[in-house]
Amino acid sequence: MSQFDKGRVVYLNGKYVPEKEAKISIFDSALMFGDMVFEMTRSFNKKQFKLREHLERLLNGVKIYRIPLNLKIKDLENICLETIKKNEKFFEKTDEHRLMINISRGPLGIYAPVFDNKIEPTIVVADFPLKWTVASMGKLYDEGINAVLVNQKAIPSHLMDPKIKNRSRVFYQMANIEASMFKGKNNWALMADPDGFIAEGSGDNFFIVKNNIVITPEGRNCLVGISRNYIFEICKQLKIKCIEKNIEPYDVYTADEAFMTGTPFCILPVFKFNGLNVGNGEFGVVTKKLLKKWSSNVGLDIIKQIKDFGKECEDLSENFTSPYQFSNKIK
Repeated sequence: MSQFDKGRVVYLNGKYVPEKEAKISIFDSALMFGDMVFEMTRSFNKKQFKLREHLERLLNGVKIYRIPLNLKIKDLENICLETIKKNEKFFEKTDEHRLMINISRGPLGIYAPVFDNKIEPTIVVADFPLKWTVASMGKLYDEGINAVLVNQKAIPSHLMDPKIKNRSRVFYQMANIEASMFKGKNNWALMADPDGFIAEGSGDNFFIVKNNIVITPEGRNCLVGISRNYIFEICKQLKIKCIEKNIEPYDVYTADEAFMTGTPFCILPVFKFNGLNVGNGEFGVVTKKLLKKWSSNVGLDIIKQIKDFGKECEDLSENFTSPYQFSNKIK
């Protein structure tokens, strides 16, 4: 088998089924409305990072969306750990586990006859190698991201609360498509809210550093990321001031440093904003300190691991649409 087909199994509504056979109904509310909450995690040295926090956010979404789920957080945690246990033999020694946890309210009621009038939530837990997500990112620690402020706006909280991590994410994809049209390389989308303040990337949170103060947009119109919150913890450990405030494009242009945070890659440096250098256009001193401390806390060199994954997984490293970048290229 190839590294992409090794017999992994997926938890699907109480059963463990082969990855290729894990399917949900065409009548599912997730397909009809994007009516699904989800989480994606990662491990460090095979140990899940902040799994409980991910599941707490997931269940907050389940509650607010009124999905009739009868599982408690401990039940979901056990399902996640059991899924990892069943798949561990298919993972290489250097692999990390990336869980994808999806919960919808299941098929819409008008299609109940198809399911013998038994409608229940759809629960999926998949486990695949983290390197699939980060294979192309190693170079960004050397070349940096060019954050492109796109016309696509972040959906404001008074229309759809972004703190609920849901599958209605076409606006992320539209932001990625727009960023892909920008000249140059390493272009990642950055969205403003309707008031013109910087909100978030398409699946990542944004930070700037000014006068040794770490600053991130208020959590009003963005997904409040688990990694975003961990930056506050690391800053406290390093005695670096970290605050939330409204950020305008001018603040990014005049910042000393900038970076993105996200579960799979932790921290990626932003060297440019709309093609212009942020600070000196290099990996900032404070950003390096934060990433070094994160690496120390989890017991591995994050940059080295991601670069090594890129070498192991070169056939995934370019020319594919990802959660963060859009590509029309086909290999």
